[in-house]
Amino acid sequence: MAELRFRDAERLSHATIITAQDLAESLRAARQIAAAALCTGEGEKPCGVCRACRKVGEGIHPDLIFVRRLEDDKGRRKQVISVEQIRRMAADAVVLPNEAERKVYLIEEAERMNASAQSAALKLLEEPPRGVIFLLCTTNAEQLLPTVRSRCAEINCNGARAAEDAESVKLARGFVKAAAGGDAAELCRWCAGHENLDSRAAADFVDCTQTLLTDMLCARQSDQGLSHGELRRLYALFERCAAYLQANVGVKHIFGLLAVEGIGGSGNRG
Repeated sequence: MAELRFRDAERLSHATIITAQDLAESLRAARQIAAAALCTGEGEKPCGVCRACRKVGEGIHPDLIFVRRLEDDKGRRKQVISVEQIRRMAADAVVLPNEAERKVYLIEEAERMNASAQSAALKLLEEPPRGVIFLLCTTNAEQLLPTVRSRCAEINCNGARAAEDAESVKLARGFVKAAAGGDAAELCRWCAGHENLDSRAAADFVDCTQTLLTDMLCARQSDQGLSHGELRRLYALFERCAAYLQANVGVKHIFGLLAVEGIGGSGNRG
C-alpha cells in the first residue's frame, strides 16, 4: 500500500481500525500511523529519520504499546485477547507517556478480542484519555462488534497493494537473501542487476526492506541466520538510503552503497 503520511498529526483519529488481507500488511500501516503520532520531525509525518521514528521502526519506542494474544505455559498463543488484557490497557492508558506527547496502543488481531474484551474497550474508544491513540489491526473487521466499529475510523488496505508493491517485497527479500549469503561478489551482481530502477520503485524497495528487517528484528519473520546486530546494521544502512533518496541522490549510487556495505566486515552470522 502507499505510504501513509500526515501534514497535521494532531488530526489523527483517537481510534482506527486497520483492515488488510494479512496481519503483516495491517501492522505495517499501523506502524506508519504510530510513527506519525510519535514523530518529532518537521513537516509531513512520519519523517522517518527522527529518533522517535527510528524507535518505532525498531519496535522499541516506550510509548508504542503492543497488545497481542498471550502465550500459555507451553509457549503457544492463546485463542483470544482477554478482558483482563483490555482492563490492564485501560489502567495503563491514564499513565502519562514516557517520552512523547502521546501514547499509542496497537492491538494485533483485534478480531481475537472476545465479546467481553470488546465490551470493555467501548468506553476507552468512546472517551479515551487525552493524548492516547488506539490502532486495531485485523484481517476481518466484520468480527468486531458494530458498537466498536462505530467508535473508530477505518482504513481498508485490501486491494491497495499494487503489482509494483509486490515486486518491492520480492526485491526486499532478494536483497536480504543475498546479504545473508555473505558472498560479496553475488551481492554486487544482485545490486548491479537492479540499479536501473526508477526513483519511486527504489523508494518502495527501501521501504519494504526496512519493514522486512523490522519484522525480522521482532521475530515476526525468519532472520535467515543474520545476527541481531547485523539486522540492526542493515536497518541503519537502509535508513541512510531512505535519507539519500529524499535528498535526490541517484538510484545507482544507492545500489552502489548497498553493494559495498550490504555485508558486514565481521560476517553476518551470529
